[in-house]
Amino acid sequence: MLHVVHHPAYVSPAKSGSHFRFDKYGLVMEALQHSGAAFTVHEPEPMPRHWIEAVHDPAYVDQVATLAVPPEKERRIGFPVTDRVARRSMLSPGGTWLAARLAKQHGYAANAAGGSHHALHDSGAGYCIFNDLAIAAHRLIEEGDARRILILDLDVHQGDGTASLMAGRQDIFTLSIHAEKNFPVRKARSTLDVGLPDGVEDEAYMATLAKILPDVLEGFRPDLILYQAGVDTHADDRLGRLALSDEGLAARDQMVIRAARDRAIPLASTMGGGYGEDRMAVARRHVDCMIRLAQLTRPGEA
Repeated sequence: MLHVVHHPAYVSPAKSGSHFRFDKYGLVMEALQHSGAAFTVHEPEPMPRHWIEAVHDPAYVDQVATLAVPPEKERRIGFPVTDRVARRSMLSPGGTWLAARLAKQHGYAANAAGGSHHALHDSGAGYCIFNDLAIAAHRLIEEGDARRILILDLDVHQGDGTASLMAGRQDIFTLSIHAEKNFPVRKARSTLDVGLPDGVEDEAYMATLAKILPDVLEGFRPDLILYQAGVDTHADDRLGRLALSDEGLAARDQMVIRAARDRAIPLASTMGGGYGEDRMAVARRHVDCMIRLAQLTRPGEA
C-alpha cells in the first residue's frame, strides 16, 4: 500500500496553451489514479509559521504570507508569489513532515509535492519558495521524531538551499549527487557532494551510488531518510544534463529503498524536479517512483 500525502491546494490550473487541465501536481494524482496501484491519501495541514521561521528569515516568511515578495526575489524564484502559490508553499513543508511521520509507521510514504531544495534563508530560488526538506528535518528532530536524518538528494540539480540551511549541523547529513554543470552555477557545500559530468548513463550512475550510499548509511547511521527523488536525471528531461533511462531510474530507487529497508530506516520521498513538453510522461515517472518505493518497502505486502 502506497501512503501518499496530497492536498487539493497543491494543484493549480495548467498554464494557458497547455494540453492538460492541471499543473504537474494535479497530473501526478491523475496518473496515480490510472496506475491501478493501491494507495491511501493523507491530507496535510499547513506548516505552522514558527517552524518555517526556525529555518527561514521571518521577514521573508512575512513577505510570502502577505503576498509582498519583492520583484527581485520573484525573479530569483522564477514566478510571482500569488495567493495560490503562497498557500501551497505553506502546505508543502507540512506534507513532507507528515510523510516522514507516516514513514515511521509504514516504512515509506511520499509527499506528492515538495523537494524545494533551492530555497535559501531569506529568499526563494529556482522555482522554490520554502525549503520543505530543511523545515521538516528541523521540526522532526526538535520534536523527538528522529535523532539523525539523512537528506538524500538525487535530483539532477544540487540541493544548494538545503546544504546552506543545514550547514554545520551534526544531526542532519546532506548528500547531493547531481550534474556538476547544471543549475545552480554557484554550488553550496553539502555534507557530501558528488558532481557528475554531463551525459552520465545508467551504469556509471549506479556505480557511483553503490559506492557512496552504503558508506554514508554505515558511517552516519540515520534513523530517518528524506529522499529528494527528482526524475530530472532522465535522459529526456528538458532541464537535466544526465542520461538515465526508465530502467536506470528504477534501479536508482530500488537501490535506495533496499538500502533503507535492510537497515530498518524509514524513508519519506519528495517529488523534486521533472520537466518536459509531455507533462503526463513526467507525471508518470514520479508515480512510478512512488509505486516502486512502496512495493519494495514491504515486498510481502505488494
